[in-house]
Amino acid sequence: MTIIDNAVYVGGQRAAHPESLEQTFETLEALGGSMAWIGLYRPTPDEMAQVAHEFRLHDLAVEDAVHAHQRPKAERYGEILFTVLRPARYDDATETVEFGELHIFTGPNFVVTVRHAETAGVGEVRKRLEAEPDLLACGPQAVLYALLDRVVDDYSPVVGGLENDIDEIEDELFQGSSAVSRRIYELTREVIQFQRAIHPLRHLIEGLERGFEKYHVDLELQRNLRDVRDHVEQVISRADAFRDILQNALVLDGTLTASRQNETALAQNEQVKRISSWAAIFFAPALVTGIYGMNFKNMPELDWQYGYPYGLGLMVVAGFVLWLIFKWRKWL
Repeated sequence: MTIIDNAVYVGGQRAAHPESLEQTFETLEALGGSMAWIGLYRPTPDEMAQVAHEFRLHDLAVEDAVHAHQRPKAERYGEILFTVLRPARYDDATETVEFGELHIFTGPNFVVTVRHAETAGVGEVRKRLEAEPDLLACGPQAVLYALLDRVVDDYSPVVGGLENDIDEIEDELFQGSSAVSRRIYELTREVIQFQRAIHPLRHLIEGLERGFEKYHVDLELQRNLRDVRDHVEQVISRADAFRDILQNALVLDGTLTASRQNETALAQNEQVKRISSWAAIFFAPALVTGIYGMNFKNMPELDWQYGYPYGLGLMVVAGFVLWLIFKWRKWL
């Protein structure tokens, strides 16, 4: 079985710890004014169908809970509210953000939590609420708001980890690291996934607030949810700022890369100029010797007494004139 924890509460106190779903349903019927909280981890379709049949969960919500891969949302099916949250955790070892998925069914006298990730958050929330029976006595709404509060609180370490990664990227940008472009892309992808996890919470919380009066939400729970909303706004603001910074960093990296390529090209051009200049200088003597080496009979210079010094001088003068020209054009 994938049942992580299974309890029935009366007045905020754990009254029973059933060993199976059948016992849970029987205990819930036997104890008046009680609330069942069933914690599941990646349930099979058959297990989820058993819970759905007993609590009359909507087929669409059950299908979402089994297959997961949902964005944060809150959908109401009659008296039952189906909520999807996306917990996140920052892994210091790999410097990456890991995302989970938590599905919550809340009805008049029950809560069913379905986890699709390894996280201790739900268990810790249960312990916290059991230590505050007055709060837990508020019923399924208290569980939902406490889970939402925990998920949002766990975003703070993620924000801190992403901020450190961005600081490292800013340092690497001007060091000419070849891996910085890939790291910027990976971080941008993580920030976008983070935004997808937190942006829908704004609309989700607004929907819950609109139902305060209709569903007679306890005043203390209303205050707690407003506090969660403030935290959500802060996280959204930080995540949006991170994405802007990364976009600017990507543009800056492209600019710096192009600048370095231009510098390399300019340096190569200077080398080509020097090589070409010396090649031209050495070509001048070769041209003179080539002309004198054509071995024609009627070449007056061959019988001239000063032909040899003249040829040498012509080579030196031609090379020197070319050297002056290239030096003046700053090719040498």
